[in-house]
Amino acid sequence: MTTNRDRQRAAARAKLEREMTVRAEQSRLRRRRNTTIAAGAGALIVLLAAAWVVVAVTSGDKDEQAGASPSASATPTSCSWLPLVDPSSSASADPELAKNTKDVGKPPATGEARTGTQTMTLDTSVGTIKIEVDTAHAPCAAESFTYLASKKFFDDSICHRLVLQSVYVLQCGDPFGTGYGGPSYRYAEENLPTGKRPAYGEGVVAMANNGQPASTGSQFFIVYKDIAQLDPNYTVIGRVTEGLDLVKKVAEAGVQAEPSADPSAAASEGKPKTEVRIKSLTMSAPQA
Repeated sequence: MTTNRDRQRAAARAKLEREMTVRAEQSRLRRRRNTTIAAGAGALIVLLAAAWVVVAVTSGDKDEQAGASPSASATPTSCSWLPLVDPSSSASADPELAKNTKDVGKPPATGEARTGTQTMTLDTSVGTIKIEVDTAHAPCAAESFTYLASKKFFDDSICHRLVLQSVYVLQCGDPFGTGYGGPSYRYAEENLPTGKRPAYGEGVVAMANNGQPASTGSQFFIVYKDIAQLDPNYTVIGRVTEGLDLVKKVAEAGVQAEPSADPSAAASEGKPKTEVRIKSLTMSAPQA
């Protein structure tokens, strides 16, 4: 026989469960809003290259921002090219992994350049963009770009994401152009701009990650306007020396509206209206 006390307890439990569900959903939406390319859980965060597209934490709870900060060495003494997921995990056989991975192997285990700079040249549909890569302070990122460029990894890919508010970036480096693609490896963050304000100023080029340690891949972003609020969690690889004006023109043209979006509202994030297609990406030899 069910008593009033039993009914009250059951009602209280049901109310608590509803509240927990609502809170969990709110937290999920905050995380989705605060990270650019979004999330997942456990091995799936690394598995799907949502890992590679996360660029920013610009608002939300302080504890969420702190929790998103990956550990990294200022300049690592060696470069470790890590698998996307534990090879013994069943996730390694997930079809999503193959769908979002362009496997061209991994860079050499040793011998990366550790001095001077390199010039990255992007031959794009809107013109030439040149970036001075800080090989001395971001040797692993420089080596990864050098290797992937030699495999034509970036050729005929688009810059898939443009952000017009808070985080002023053009994001590229996904060979599939979806925001989820990357190579078959990941590596640790380096050369973080800790203590700099703004951490990511106009002209800076940095690597995207998913907020987890050692989740850098191939996606990178070009900052076309000083970012006031962006935690120093993303490897700085260098600075644009030619073509920043082209990126700014792309930003001025705006972004494509999502099909489900309110047609009367101006979109602030999405694919650029002006397509930026990387015809080729090349890296010069290191220079002192």
